[in-house]
Amino acid sequence: MKRILVVGGGLIGARHVEAIKAHAGCRLVGLVDPDPAVLPGADLNRYADMAEVTETVDGVILATPTQLHAPQGIYAASRGWHMLIEKPVASDRAAATALKGAVARAGVRALVGHHRRHHASVWQLKALISEGKIGTPVVASLIWAMRKPDAYFDGNWRTADGSPVLINLVHDIDLLRFVLGEIVTTRALRGAGLRGEARVESGAIALAFESGATGTISFADTTPSPWGFEAGTGENPHIGTTHQDMMWITGTDGAVSFPSMTLWSGTDWGTPAQRHPAPRAENTKPPLAAQLDHFLEVIDGANPIIDVADATRTLAVALQIDADLTAETNGGTYARSALA
Repeated sequence: MKRILVVGGGLIGARHVEAIKAHAGCRLVGLVDPDPAVLPGADLNRYADMAEVTETVDGVILATPTQLHAPQGIYAASRGWHMLIEKPVASDRAAATALKGAVARAGVRALVGHHRRHHASVWQLKALISEGKIGTPVVASLIWAMRKPDAYFDGNWRTADGSPVLINLVHDIDLLRFVLGEIVTTRALRGAGLRGEARVESGAIALAFESGATGTISFADTTPSPWGFEAGTGENPHIGTTHQDMMWITGTDGAVSFPSMTLWSGTDWGTPAQRHPAPRAENTKPPLAAQLDHFLEVIDGANPIIDVADATRTLAVALQIDADLTAETNGGTYARSALA
């Protein structure tokens, strides 16, 4: 029976609390959050600070704002606690490097919460591409678009610093890295602001992969649409489900769309591409619960599906894109960057 502590009682922290309570292989030590009003009515031990916890802890889930991940992770390492850190792994590369060093010195293990890697269909897509079912990947196109409610930005840090790049697209970037390999170059165009704030709201991103493939991401948090990972897969109870595809990957022998996993093959433009119905791999449990299963395995010594070093590479791409977009005026100049 693993003893798990949750730090942060926001939307994702609350989901972690419920997942732990429902799991037969672990129990909840309690919740750390300085706000005693979070999760009203929940039957759990509460602490205002991690230092107040005197009970034995096998693992801690850090579901706090990004800028707290590194300092809290470093503290958790000093207590000998294995950790699951919500994405992004840290606020910048220096903080991520410091966290990686602390984890290594303490001899603990860290899993980063890019939970899309726990979708059965994502592994199916990765295998399909690795096995050459569409030949050599050439182009990928991805859309993430939804209208976030105005209240999401009212009176909090998101008003000025709520760019969807580090909140949402960091997941899409990690998904593309996971199935297509490393991203080495980015280009970015920023869309005009519609809510009258300084933060990034929409844009278009071009990507170059180490393999020679290229890709694009179109994104917006101001537009109702059926296209986005959460809408397509139905993974998030707070976001409406449409079951529409949101990513398309083409190769030298065919193409695939996701999450339907519709596979196409063809030869040249004179012959119509042929559709090949294939059953999509379905999750046996919600990805957050599957991630918790894996975290318990990590506590027991398994290698994390995504560790701090791997997650830092995703963070580096997201930070570069966000910096390029932030540097532009709304709807303004063309930004170019190369990743080290």
